[in-house]
Amino acid sequence: MEYRVGEGIDIHKFTEGRPLILGGVNIPHNLGLDGHSDADALIHALIDGILGATGKGDIGKLFPDTEKEWKDSDSKVLLRNVWEQVTKDGWQLVNFDSTILTEQPKISPHTEEMRITIAKILDISIEKCSIKATTGEKMGFIGREEGLMARCVVMLSREVK
Repeated sequence: MEYRVGEGIDIHKFTEGRPLILGGVNIPHNLGLDGHSDADALIHALIDGILGATGKGDIGKLFPDTEKEWKDSDSKVLLRNVWEQVTKDGWQLVNFDSTILTEQPKISPHTEEMRITIAKILDISIEKCSIKATTGEKMGFIGREEGLMARCVVMLSREVK
């Protein structure tokens, strides 16, 4: 077997007038995330981790924010697209481990739904999906509640050809 590890990090600032979507789930909050697509930082970090592990670049290369085609895109669709591409190359997900950094809203009440949503998209067992949250301890842009960050580490495997 061949094993590969990839890391993804995504940061978005909070903005008014948009829903807050993380892990494909609409999170009740008075602010959403600013971005070209739906700004789902968790799924964007996961996509970058997958692409990094396979050497296929990053989310901006495949879905550039200069292209109208991707404006307001559902990140679940982007993830499904990327996953179809890498599974054609024989890759399977061993697991992913992710952390969302934000002061508000509280993420833990929503992590199970996020895990279920992502597991369905990737057609994998939920045990391979880890989603955690922490705060910025009131420091920096996260602590000031200006935005949030998601980080994801992905391990993939495939049969050696």
